[in-house]
Amino acid sequence: MMNIDTDAPVMVTGATGYVAGWIVKRLLEEGLTVHAAVRDPDNAEKLKYLNALAESAPGEIRYFKADLMAEGSYDEAMAGCSVVFHTASPFVLRVKDPQKDLVDPAMLGTRNVLESANRTPSVKRVVLTSSCVAIYGDNVDIDDTPDGIFTEEIWNTSSSLDHQPYAYSKTLAEKEAWKIHNQQDRWDLVVINPSFVLGPGINPFASSESFKLIKQLGDGTMKAGVPRLGLGAVDVRDLAEAHVKAAFTPGANGRNIISAHNTDFFELAQALVERYGKDYPIPRRALPKWLVWLVGPLADKTMSRKMIARNVDRPWKGDNSKAVRELGLSYRSLKETMEDFFQQMIDSGYLKGRRS
Repeated sequence: MMNIDTDAPVMVTGATGYVAGWIVKRLLEEGLTVHAAVRDPDNAEKLKYLNALAESAPGEIRYFKADLMAEGSYDEAMAGCSVVFHTASPFVLRVKDPQKDLVDPAMLGTRNVLESANRTPSVKRVVLTSSCVAIYGDNVDIDDTPDGIFTEEIWNTSSSLDHQPYAYSKTLAEKEAWKIHNQQDRWDLVVINPSFVLGPGINPFASSESFKLIKQLGDGTMKAGVPRLGLGAVDVRDLAEAHVKAAFTPGANGRNIISAHNTDFFELAQALVERYGKDYPIPRRALPKWLVWLVGPLADKTMSRKMIARNVDRPWKGDNSKAVRELGLSYRSLKETMEDFFQQMIDSGYLKGRRS
């Protein structure tokens, strides 16, 4: 059971982000005052989606200027808050300098937010958005797990600045969070480890990698076929619910794998075929691994041969039972998630015109 005190405000970092937007929506629906930490509180265009949510919900939203990289930047936004949701962290796969573009912001951002929590006596709990990639770097890592399944006890040891740097950044940032948490005893840390996040955005033009990838299933980029790249998948709306439950369920603790489906990229495409297959060039074929290995790095620089060897045709399997049991989570079907996501892309014009 959730225990929500609406008298104390809560803070959300990266409030205009893909996941954060749905968290803010749920918090406003519960009647909470949300302190939204954003880069530019005067950017009306960027904030219009959050403002629309606040207009139709019992809660209230207040904006605060904050910079992930600036020390003390969150102090004002955090003042008086009982819960902090730290969602802000770069999710980009194409970077020139992984240290500067990924690791530094993830580490420094986490440090800045948690050091503000140390200075803010009202804070009782921090909910950190980490990732399943802090548990594994490549699907082949499953061979080293005790039971052939990824669990909360496992940490990613295979990623580095040179191989899967995004996963490396999330691993270091989460370790830093636990280190800071363990040096004090006033606030709890509950970590959310989502798999690949899918589903419609509060902002239909969100800059998440998920949008770019799923768009390619409908714009002809991948009509020749897609690799059987194993992954876990979760609906962004279910993930937001997991954050709210993690914040207000008294016994919530530790790391929590939030993943609805053990699936692969080919199955994501197949979930769209029934409804959209006639009008859009949804891929119907799984590409053989040798072909992906041959042409993948030429088509997409993020697909190194090492990445292909360690992930394509390798199933992903995550144990989501802890969060289901302790947070009372339930999940949407993959078909519902994919159809809602794809339909939003059509309605917004993000995915252009019907094609045969």
